[in-house]
Amino acid sequence: MNNNFALIMAGGVGSRFWPVSRTSFPKQFLDILGTGKSLIQTTFDRFKKIIPVENIYILTNENYRSLVKEHLPFLQDHQIICEPVMRNTAPCIAYGTAKIRKINPGASIVVAPSDHLILETDVFVETINKALAASKQNDCLITLGIKPSRPDTGYGYIQFSDELLGEDHELHKVKTFTEKPSIEIAETFLASGDFLWNSGIFVWSVNAITTAFDKFLPDMNEIFRDGEPYYNTDKEKEYIQTGFQKCVNISIDYGIMEKANNVYVMPADFGWSDLGTWASVYELSEKDYVGNAVINKEKVMMYNSSNCLVNVPSDKMVILEGLHDYIVVESNDTLLICPRSNEQHVKQIVADVKQNFGNEYI
Repeated sequence: MNNNFALIMAGGVGSRFWPVSRTSFPKQFLDILGTGKSLIQTTFDRFKKIIPVENIYILTNENYRSLVKEHLPFLQDHQIICEPVMRNTAPCIAYGTAKIRKINPGASIVVAPSDHLILETDVFVETINKALAASKQNDCLITLGIKPSRPDTGYGYIQFSDELLGEDHELHKVKTFTEKPSIEIAETFLASGDFLWNSGIFVWSVNAITTAFDKFLPDMNEIFRDGEPYYNTDKEKEYIQTGFQKCVNISIDYGIMEKANNVYVMPADFGWSDLGTWASVYELSEKDYVGNAVINKEKVMMYNSSNCLVNVPSDKMVILEGLHDYIVVESNDTLLICPRSNEQHVKQIVADVKQNFGNEYI
């Protein structure tokens, strides 16, 4: 029996990629970079190199079950774990862990988002395998930290100490977690040399994470432990429908990782991006000699324009004249034109559109 499992989180709505990403069709199901595969398909393909296909589970929202089946049609129904309501990452991870624990109480689990980009798959596979091996030998919660290349304000940061996990020279005890900092603080972090970007990728044994839930989120742990008799039966959905509603809305970071004293970070460098914003897509896209990145190039003409990101339907004729450092995105009868420097405002724009026009354009 293979004791390695994966929980791929695919329940978010991806509002920062509006208007291409919609509530009904969020970014994990999109081919954001024009590779020919959606982000969730690419993520699954990456994990197939580490974990048996039958041991890979998707954590998603009930609304996205059919989309997951469409993009990953070979999955068995029990491999698609659906939360009935959105309650952040801690409840869905607790649910997924409980289902795996019933099948294999000796399992080790990788938890990862479905919508991140990783350029160096071989290094990623090697890193995850090392972390899985460490999780089997130690009572610890492991997170992967990315060596920062710039003082980015869009990522959370992990500060690590010199204290190592046993004789493992790659796992450092975590000192602090910091949410997205100001540019001045990010520059200080980078200069200090003991901060990493928080990748949101975790590795642990079923026993270690269950113990942590029991200590820090005991009510939540009890809900999913009590559901064990119903998992993989026709009564599971009914139980979860009720149980999930009782869960507090909290992330795994706030709920457990920032409180536990057995958290270790493995520094890694495998070409990672969380693809969190249009700016990150621009940075990763192929550009012309004046810095323009055009996702669908068929009918886009640009004059005296530079450093723009253009993502429009392939059948749409678009001419840009005298535009510099802008994002131009069209989808679903909506056109967004925004300075690249202001692209963090997209989330607020979405909220304003919803308030003024309802859900039609969301």
